[in-house]
Amino acid sequence: MWIVYAVLSAVFAAATSILAKLGLNGVNSNLATAIRTVVILLMAWGIVFYTGRQTELAALSRKNWVFLIASGVATGLSWLFYFKALQMGDASKVAPIDKCSIVFTLLMAYFILHEEIKIRGWIGLGCITVGTLLLL
Repeated sequence: MWIVYAVLSAVFAAATSILAKLGLNGVNSNLATAIRTVVILLMAWGIVFYTGRQTELAALSRKNWVFLIASGVATGLSWLFYFKALQMGDASKVAPIDKCSIVFTLLMAYFILHEEIKIRGWIGLGCITVGTLLLL
């Protein structure tokens, strides 16, 4: 089932790029990011309350909080830089570079989380990198 969610994530990420590019015309990229963030905030908390998961807040450890907050900061910075790049460049060029996050994620997973990457994974990383360069 995770693969279905991953594909849906990719489809909506693609839609995000196109919809954002259309919406950024004449709008400051930081303001656009703030508007987008409010929408996401309302959606996420709405889902939490709809599913009754808000009671689980008390069970979060200090480590959970530290890493979730750090992840939120990283997400915010990613969005700010992405929207600025999207405002200044073509979506067809910005999005592939943004998707190089796959390369960085696998490298971080290897070095930080000590996850195994098989030879085909290393080849795939090379292909993604070369493919991104060819799209520019």
